[in-house]
Amino acid sequence: PWRPVPAAPSILRRQKPPRRKSVRFDQVTVYYFARRQGFTSVPSQGGSSLGMAPRHDAVRRYTLGEFAQEQEVNHREILREHLKEEKLHAKKMKLTKNGTVESEEAEGLTLEDVSDDDIDVENVEVDDYFFLQPLPTKRRRALLRASGVHRIDAEEKQELRAIRLSREECGCDCRLYCDPESCACSQAGIKCQ
Repeated sequence: PWRPVPAAPSILRRQKPPRRKSVRFDQVTVYYFARRQGFTSVPSQGGSSLGMAPRHDAVRRYTLGEFAQEQEVNHREILREHLKEEKLHAKKMKLTKNGTVESEEAEGLTLEDVSDDDIDVENVEVDDYFFLQPLPTKRRRALLRASGVHRIDAEEKQELRAIRLSREECGCDCRLYCDPESCACSQAGIKCQ
């Protein structure tokens, strides 16, 4: 029987040498991804999860010193926003007497009402205070919209709620000994919790 013969590599074109991957310790490469709806994580509060696009849309290379400076600037900005939110909350609590009295003035306050002069980030050692905080539902939604996500899948919200509820009930009610007929763990095919 006749079989096609694979073409031999052309001697006219040079083959590209295989690209060597290596680790470098003198620079930092940062890949930037657009935000997308996540579908892979379960936020502790309601709403959608945050994710990222499958492919990066920008790359930036830093020296170690430049990267450290960039991180400090970013951390200071995050800390400034966090302190502004705390100051806003404190103002609202003062106007409402710790939430016991209604106040139209308190309801109308926004982050713009907190002056940057009230926030002193310059005298704070940022690394001592920097930590990731869970984002509230409204903020996650705003981040998605700002990244161009026009339609947020509402089904994810219901699925995440069901997962959070299922995580509240864990294990079984067995005490001292396990009764496989009434043990939820045993019926689910796992070791008694």
